[in-house]
Amino acid sequence: MQVTSSGTAQNCSYVLRGPNGTIQSPGFPYGYPNYANCTWTITAKEQNRVQLVFQSFALEEDFDVLSVYDGLPQQGNLRTRLTGFQLPPPIVSTGVVLSLWLVSDYAVSAQGFQANYEVLPSHTCGNPGRLQNGIQQGTTFSVGDKVRYSCNPGFFLEGHALLTCHSSSENTASWDFPLPFCRADDACGGTLRGQSGIISTPHYPSEYSNNADCTWTILAEPGDTIALVFLDFQLEDEYDFLEVTGTEGSSLWMGMQSLQRQGLPFGL
Repeated sequence: MQVTSSGTAQNCSYVLRGPNGTIQSPGFPYGYPNYANCTWTITAKEQNRVQLVFQSFALEEDFDVLSVYDGLPQQGNLRTRLTGFQLPPPIVSTGVVLSLWLVSDYAVSAQGFQANYEVLPSHTCGNPGRLQNGIQQGTTFSVGDKVRYSCNPGFFLEGHALLTCHSSSENTASWDFPLPFCRADDACGGTLRGQSGIISTPHYPSEYSNNADCTWTILAEPGDTIALVFLDFQLEDEYDFLEVTGTEGSSLWMGMQSLQRQGLPFGL
């Protein structure tokens, strides 16, 4: 692994080349500094891509942010923004460059993060990730390989249980669905980030519980639009309802309205 760095602990820049390596926030695991402004740029050789697997992640939620870019750290390449204390799933670049940018504010820091990166051939999807409170079946991640997920007792799966590695354009590969997650039987709602995801009522496709009160918050970059596409919709008419709220107002959905494949865009 080759590393070059510049600046102070608060301002740092790293360029990484080689088949694999480890990235840590400054001061890990004892806390990163305030006013941190650090970038990491991982570059692979042609016909390869970069997989990033987090081993530890703890940033002050909503105030300290790690941005991951599919390419150089430029706005048009933004892949996802990470904050809080939940371990992110693995991230695989579509090209030969993957970049990270850590920014912290003036007060309060957490442990920070540590991640391993590995250069993969373009025709592999990379490990989609393991589930907290769940089980992963499948240990190969090339085109045609499948990975199946299930949850431990007391948890139910939200999302697709079976993921398949498909070939895509320019001799690359990707999973056909995002990573699912395991939710406790008595839990619902949450904050969602990332390019795509799945929201479902508790126990779906079985019936949801009485007295359910669930709120999902979807976060995106300023200027982006969130598209909400309903694949199925059945609520007790006149008694149960779903309210969808964005900056352009809110909508109330009740009963068994015909919402198959209907999209609702919301500007931010």
